[in-house]
Amino acid sequence: ILMVDEKGKNMKCLTFFLMLPETVKNRSKKSSKKGSSSSKLPPVCYEIITLKTKKKKKMAADIFPRKKPANTNTTAVQQYHQQNLNNNNTIPAPNWQGLYPTIRERNAVMFNNDLMADVHFVVGPPGGTQRLPGHKYVLAVGSSVFHAMFYGELAEDKDEIRIPDVEPAAFLAMLKYIYCDEIDLAADTVLATLYAAKKYIVPHLARACVNFLETSLSAKNACVLLSQSCLFEEPDLTQRCWEVIDAQAELALKSEGFCDIDFQTLESILRRETLNAKEIVVFEAALNWAEVECQRQELTATIENKRKVLGKALYLIRIPTMALDDFANGAAQSGILTLNETNDIFLWYTAAKKPELQFVSKPRKGLVPQRCHRFQSCAYRSNQWRYRGRCDSIQFAVDKRVFIAGFGLYGSSCGSAEYSAKIELKRQGVILGQNLSKYFSDGSSNTFPVWFEYPVQIEPDTFYTASVILDGNELSYFGQEGMTEVQCGKVTVQFQCSSDSTNGTGVQGGQIPELIFYA
Repeated sequence: ILMVDEKGKNMKCLTFFLMLPETVKNRSKKSSKKGSSSSKLPPVCYEIITLKTKKKKKMAADIFPRKKPANTNTTAVQQYHQQNLNNNNTIPAPNWQGLYPTIRERNAVMFNNDLMADVHFVVGPPGGTQRLPGHKYVLAVGSSVFHAMFYGELAEDKDEIRIPDVEPAAFLAMLKYIYCDEIDLAADTVLATLYAAKKYIVPHLARACVNFLETSLSAKNACVLLSQSCLFEEPDLTQRCWEVIDAQAELALKSEGFCDIDFQTLESILRRETLNAKEIVVFEAALNWAEVECQRQELTATIENKRKVLGKALYLIRIPTMALDDFANGAAQSGILTLNETNDIFLWYTAAKKPELQFVSKPRKGLVPQRCHRFQSCAYRSNQWRYRGRCDSIQFAVDKRVFIAGFGLYGSSCGSAEYSAKIELKRQGVILGQNLSKYFSDGSSNTFPVWFEYPVQIEPDTFYTASVILDGNELSYFGQEGMTEVQCGKVTVQFQCSSDSTNGTGVQGGQIPELIFYA
C-alpha cells in the first residue's frame, strides 16, 4: 500500500503478508506436533518502509510549536472558547483536537462543555440553579472527593447530581481550575469559591483563595473574613484579620460588614484585649449589630429584643472604662441598660466605694505604637528651619504590612510654640489619609506626635509619600545624618527623597523624623 501526502508525494510504503483462515488453521495444527519447526512457516507480519527524504525528522514540539496558530485557526479557536464559556455547547468541527497542541488545552475545551459529558450537576439553591456538564475522569483526577463519588467503593451511578449549597459561579471557578489549570477569582465570589474548594478538597485552589483574601483584606471586610476564616479553619487568614481589626478597630467596627458577622465572632471581638478603639465606638457597633440581628431573626428592633439577641455579650462591652461624657451622653441614654445598671455605673465613676458590676471594668490594653526614627542627630541654626507654607516630604517603603498612625515632628528651637500641621499620606498620588491638627512644642529637641484620624494600612514593597505643611514658629529643630534604611523591631523601613518636598526635607536631613505605626 503506497501512502501519499496532500501534495501527492510518497510518504510511506506498507507491505502486508496476510494468511487466509485455512492457512492459519493448518499452521496451528502443525505447531502442536512434537518436533515441528515453526521457522518453516511464513510469518504473519507487516513491514513499514520509510522512503528516503532530505528533510529532517520533526518532533512533536516542532510540529506543534507553542505559539499562536495561523489566522484561520485563531478564529476557530476563539470561536470554540466562546462556545466553551456558554454552557452546553458542543464543538462542531470534526478535527478540533488538531487546533490544540497540548493536553491541557484540549482538556480546557471540555470545561463547561456537553461534548462527551457523562455527568451533570444542578448547582445552586432552589430558584437559582444552573445545570453544568462534567466529565468524571477529569473531575476524579482533580479532586479526591469526585474520585470517591465516581470511582470509590460507595460510588453511585447517577447522571445528575444536585449541589444546593454551592453557588454556580463558585462551582464554575473550581471546574475551571480542574479542567484548565487556571485560577479565576473575583472579590464577590472568592469566599464561595473557597467553600467549594474546601468541600471538594482542592487544596491549591483553596490556598489561592486565601492569598486573594489576604491581599484584599481591609478594615471594611476584616470582620466578615474573620468569621469565614474561623469557619474554614484558616489560621493564617484569621491572624491577618486580627491584625487589621486591632489596628483599625474603629473603622472595622463602623463597617457594614461588622453587622453581618455571627454571634460567636461578635463575642470574640468584644473580648479582644488589643482592640484599638474607644469603648463608646464598641458599644455603638454592638447596638448596630443587634438591630440587624433582630431583622435576621424576624424580630421587631425594640430595646428589649436588641438586649435579648446580645445576651451575655452585652457584658463584654467595657462600659465602666468609657469617658464619663461618652457614658452620660451615650450608653446611659441608649435605653439598653437597666435603671439599676445605669445607677451602679454612675456610682462606679464617682463613689469611693465602688459597686460590683457585671461589666468588665478593666480598660483594654490596645496596641503600643512603634516609632521609626530616621535621623542620627538633630540641630538648629539661626536661619533654619523655616516653613512659610512650604511642604516637607519623604518617601518610604516597608517589608511587612504596617499601619501608619501618625508622624513625629520637630518643634520650635526658640522656646515653646504651637504649630498647626497638615499631615498627608499618599501612594502614587492617591491620598490615603490626611489630617489637620495642632501640637505644642516645649522648646526641646524632642519629637512631637501628630496623628491621623484612623491608622492607614501600608502594604509591603511599595513606596508611600509622607508629607507635612507646618504653620508656626519659623525656626525649629531639624534632623541630620539621615539613614536610607532603618530596622525597627521586625520591620525594615527604607527612605528615599520625594519630589513633593519643596522645603528642603530629604533623606539626609529635614523634618518628619519619625513614622509612628502599629505592626
